[in-house]
Amino acid sequence: MLGFVSLLTDLSSEIYHSLLPAFVTVALGLPVAAMGAIDGISEATASFGKLASGRLSDRSRARKPWVLLGYGMSALSKPLFAIATTGGMVLVARFADRVGKGVRGAPRDALIADETPPEIRGRAFGLRQALDTVGALLAPLAAVALMYAFSNDIRSVFWIAAIPAAIAFVVLLFGLREHRREQPPTGRQPFFAGFRDISRATRRVLAIGFLFTLARFSESFLILRGMDLGLSPALSPLVMVVFGVGYLSLAYPAGALSDRVPPRTILIGGIAVLIAGNIILANDFGIAGLIAAVLLWGVHMAMTQGIFARMIADSAPEHLRATSFGAFYFVTGIGTLLASVGAGLLWDRDGASATFMASAGIAALALAMLTLVHDSTEPDPRSGPYPNG
Repeated sequence: MLGFVSLLTDLSSEIYHSLLPAFVTVALGLPVAAMGAIDGISEATASFGKLASGRLSDRSRARKPWVLLGYGMSALSKPLFAIATTGGMVLVARFADRVGKGVRGAPRDALIADETPPEIRGRAFGLRQALDTVGALLAPLAAVALMYAFSNDIRSVFWIAAIPAAIAFVVLLFGLREHRREQPPTGRQPFFAGFRDISRATRRVLAIGFLFTLARFSESFLILRGMDLGLSPALSPLVMVVFGVGYLSLAYPAGALSDRVPPRTILIGGIAVLIAGNIILANDFGIAGLIAAVLLWGVHMAMTQGIFARMIADSAPEHLRATSFGAFYFVTGIGTLLASVGAGLLWDRDGASATFMASAGIAALALAMLTLVHDSTEPDPRSGPYPNG
């Protein structure tokens, strides 16, 4: 159910996301740095929402109300894009959308961990991620088709794109049933007490995730690179189709593989793939090079996002599960803010090549840290051992 809701919501959100670089830099005439700031601030905002909602979900021992609130806020934010006339208005719309994402993220992933036996937890996260990616893959195709149908009128496309998000909320409201969880009551604990109790193993994952996210700025820069290499604004969303193909192809297999081999091994491979993609993007290999590099970016997402979620679920005790997810999304959101703002400034000053080479360098540091910290994915003793040993 959560996978299908993610599919519909991503179908809506990624239509906006795929057209936003052209809307901001062409229709509104703003610099690339403004696009980076909008994406970075929005993603950081989502992270603050995840930090709070994860803790509140653990304290209330309920997940669905917070998931509903988050998806509802995202659905309500969509029409704001269609009426935006300035960068500030775009930021408000993106801000509202990302707050909704932030509120739902940690409780949703904690709910998946709650409802899934440990021995198939990787497949569960991989399945949700794969369905989410189906929506992200269909969205750019829908964006291109709608741009053609409405004669490149981006605002009309933005109005249509609000429909799937509204449907997703209705499906979630009536279709999702949450089982009551048996766990130690935490509702009377101080709000910040749970963050102090986060396990040592989870803290290691947070540190690696933060450094990794510094290398992984918004996918909007992939679209901008496509335009830089000759794609028209109307065709630029096709970059995200290529990205989605790479992501979808390995999202479920990578999750399933993490049920049999140490997740850290898959994560190392994912970071290496990101480095390779960035090196290609830093050079001008034309459209063929763009396609290959964007595919690698999609593959690296498939090999990291669900794996990080699996590592948090494995390392966190049950009564701090959503709190741990919230903390992870908070620190990685701060990383995304710094990465996107920095990438925009570097792009405007030194160009695309310097931006992607800097990303490759930071990813290499994250890879070195992950290979040195051998026990970074060991679970907390209170949450039980890995099913794969």
